[in-house]
Amino acid sequence: MSVKPPESNPRDEPMPRADTRGIGRSRAQNPFNAPDNIHSDHSTSTPSHDDKKSSSLITVLIAVGANLIIAIAKTVAAFMTGSASMIAESAHSWADAGNGTLLIVAEKKSVKPADKSHPLGYGKESYVWSMIAAFGVFMAGSVVSIYTGITEWNAVETETNYTIGFIILAVAFVLEGFSLTQAYLQSKKHGEAINVSAIGYVMDTSNPTLRGVFFEDLAAVIGLVVAAAAMAMHAYTGEPFWDALGSIIVGILLAVVAVFLISRNRDFLVGYRVSEKMHDYILSELIKHPDIDSVSYLHLEWVGPKKIFMVAAVDIAGNQHEQEIAHKFESIENQFRSQALFQEAILTLSVPNAEILRLPDNEHL
Repeated sequence: MSVKPPESNPRDEPMPRADTRGIGRSRAQNPFNAPDNIHSDHSTSTPSHDDKKSSSLITVLIAVGANLIIAIAKTVAAFMTGSASMIAESAHSWADAGNGTLLIVAEKKSVKPADKSHPLGYGKESYVWSMIAAFGVFMAGSVVSIYTGITEWNAVETETNYTIGFIILAVAFVLEGFSLTQAYLQSKKHGEAINVSAIGYVMDTSNPTLRGVFFEDLAAVIGLVVAAAAMAMHAYTGEPFWDALGSIIVGILLAVVAVFLISRNRDFLVGYRVSEKMHDYILSELIKHPDIDSVSYLHLEWVGPKKIFMVAAVDIAGNQHEQEIAHKFESIENQFRSQALFQEAILTLSVPNAEILRLPDNEHL
């Protein structure tokens, strides 16, 4: 039987606070409270939350501004040198600038609070806009780069001074390398909190912005090295196909990154379950709750960056009347909802003789 608690307590009793033995334990013991995204996970607005959102927006704006400057510089160098690799890199930077703009839109859209038409909030907006951004990288970056490489493969050799091109690539390498290092350190910090590598964390994180920034910066750094090598080989051998080859390689690199980002955003859009470690942690919180005897069903799904939708079937401790069970459910649900990690939490009664969920033998949470 599913019991959905009423909106208010008819006894006019104050809502119980989170239990210190269960979900209300010290957050230092909860590895999933470590922020893995650029924006705050809280749905309510507080001064510190607003500060985090503002700093996040400023960070993205700075990144967009930097990409615009780099894109303009690369475009000028591409016209001056006629290098296919430089044309590919300029297309790459323009795509990154456009991608940053779409990420700003994602940041704004995804933090809208839940309403009647969207009871689980607008968190998945971030995946929609991040997917659009990834598709833009594919079209504006990959297709243009590969097309340029193919058309320039048999180009006639001309006298060209690549000095300006190498200077711009060097400056872009420093800027992109700094951005990649920051993204890596951020991913490493949050990965260590849940005992995974930086790469593993950024691949599985529910935050598409962090994943997009990391892999696009990584592609940018690799692309700059490829472009510089292609230009150097062209200058050394006098064979223009080296430049064209560099452009094609950059295009393929961007295509791989774009397809990966599209795939990950698709996963979260259609409903992506949490990791086993996250599942076991939340199951342990339910099992340790003093009002819960056992858990027979637990559904956990990402509905936005660091936002989980939980449905659990549980047995309540003791023999209690339906109204008392409703009050217990409301109390426990509100304890979970009070945590930033949960967008919504719903409890229902386990069916008789249902198989009980148990933690792994090596679980020490």
